[in-house]
Amino acid sequence: MTIKKFEVEINTLKTFYELYCKDKHENQKKTQINLEYKSNSFILELNLCQECQKSINYSFLKLQNCPHKIKPRCRKCPNPCYEKNEWKNIAKVMKYSAIKLSLGKIKSRILKIFD
Repeated sequence: MTIKKFEVEINTLKTFYELYCKDKHENQKKTQINLEYKSNSFILELNLCQECQKSINYSFLKLQNCPHKIKPRCRKCPNPCYEKNEWKNIAKVMKYSAIKLSLGKIKSRILKIFD
């Protein structure tokens, strides 16, 4: 996977987890995390509860160790690396956040029509 693709993936995870956690959990704490990938360092500021922090760290670890040069979607991966429980959890986060982000875009487009 390219460095640019890795950066896109970690930022997508950050956005989706923060949206989900903000809506579903309490006691978020700001933390800073440093990720290494192919001799590059990425610093992310996260605002998550302890449960979501643990889950996103697991996702980052799996992403860092992805063996594919061209990363497939995890759902279509021939060799899935996520444990079943973790897979169900991240699928729930991704589904919720994707729907919420899509509805927000539709709402803003409708509001622009009436402005």
